[in-house]
Amino acid sequence: MPNTEVLAARSDGLGHAGGRLSVKSVGKSFGGATVLHDVTLDVAPGEIVALLGPSGCGKTTLLRCIAGLERIDHGSVTVEGRVVADGHAHERPERRRIGMVFQDWALFPHLSVADNVGYGLDRAARGSGRVEESLDMVGLAGLGERMPATLSGGQQQRVALARALAPRPSVLLLDEPFSNLDTGLRVQVRAEVHRLLTDLGITAMFVTHDQEEAFVLGDRVAVMHDGRLEQFGSPAELYEDPASAWIASFVGDANFVRGHAAGDRADTALGSVALTHTLSGEVDVLIRPEHLRVSPAEGNENGTVTNIEYFGHDHMIRVDLSDGTRLACRAPGWPTVSRGQAVTVDSDGSAAPAFAV
Repeated sequence: MPNTEVLAARSDGLGHAGGRLSVKSVGKSFGGATVLHDVTLDVAPGEIVALLGPSGCGKTTLLRCIAGLERIDHGSVTVEGRVVADGHAHERPERRRIGMVFQDWALFPHLSVADNVGYGLDRAARGSGRVEESLDMVGLAGLGERMPATLSGGQQQRVALARALAPRPSVLLLDEPFSNLDTGLRVQVRAEVHRLLTDLGITAMFVTHDQEEAFVLGDRVAVMHDGRLEQFGSPAELYEDPASAWIASFVGDANFVRGHAAGDRADTALGSVALTHTLSGEVDVLIRPEHLRVSPAEGNENGTVTNIEYFGHDHMIRVDLSDGTRLACRAPGWPTVSRGQAVTVDSDGSAAPAFAV
């Protein structure tokens, strides 16, 4: 997976490029409780966007509003320049040219694989070879007569993907599509799905609460919190220049060191640290673990090693500073310090974001 011959055939005219998806000021409430607060985002044709956030933040509700499974209260959803929902009009899901892969895959257990894939197609499309083409595309050629229960979890996930792709949607939505797979298979399948979506050029949006997954698969990542879109940008932008301290903590290991800012530098327990933006007054400086250096103390210690986590390619050193601040410090290779050792910790000189307190 994927079948490169089928992909080539689609690029020669059997398929089509993904369409633009626009969500503007979308709001949604249930029973008086607001779940989505004026969410706005624009997804370019062929772009893969990850919707990232903690459980209950509104990710799946937004996906269902885009798909047409929920009516929006206000705002608009536009697909390929066509308004499919605007708070008054509500185009039916099957007319939106949007495919969806559900978290539990939602396969019909009493139908064969081929019948599952062809379920959303009209009779002419089912007889045109579309089902076989879709199965071949996801690496399941020849399994059309099998029943879902006889397939592995990874194969069932591919059947769900083939069913969503069979109608040739302009936008594909995926709701935590890998959450039901074990760790090893999840990594393999998500890489295969990413390659397939990229090769097809289809516009895709997927929901996840896994930061690593969002960063690996998403061209851009939309971070949601309490029904609001907090930040929308590339993985690098979110990691290196988060819009808030909450985002900084959510998208990776974050160390916050209290300091006093004066322009483009802040005085901290680690010394003077360069800032990415000018500030003044009390701040919390964000220093990622890889931007901290730990060395054996030579009379100028400012912390003590409390633990070391060795991963082979690198290791994480946990350090308590003398002022009580706890730090995570990432370093390559084999540890050069040990638990309980007095050490000196400082910044590697990289400019750091800071947030007023």
